[in-house]
Amino acid sequence: MTDIRILIVEDDPFIAMDIESAMMDQFGEAAELIVVESLAGARQAAMLPLSCALLDIDVVGGKTFSVAAELLKSGTPFAFVSGSTPADVPGALRDARFLRKPFSTREIARFVSEAVRSL
Repeated sequence: MTDIRILIVEDDPFIAMDIESAMMDQFGEAAELIVVESLAGARQAAMLPLSCALLDIDVVGGKTFSVAAELLKSGTPFAFVSGSTPADVPGALRDARFLRKPFSTREIARFVSEAVRSL
């Protein structure tokens, strides 16, 4: 097992590949990437020990707010990566980092690097 485990919840395969590529460029083999496209997959993966998570809001099966709430409760850093707006996020989750699509892979890499450093 690697020391860095990153959950990527994204239902658009091209966007997921962009994020994966950015994470591989940043961390190489030092990171385990868990990529899921559905709310059910996100719920299951969120039960694992994670370094951080990148959550699209609208995915197959619904919105990821319940997953975000669980991550917040467990102290796992996460960011929403979404075409939605921060105003669409429930009040209890509004302090979460929000990276609006179209995003810069540099922004994502910076967030993940900061999250990993804080471990």
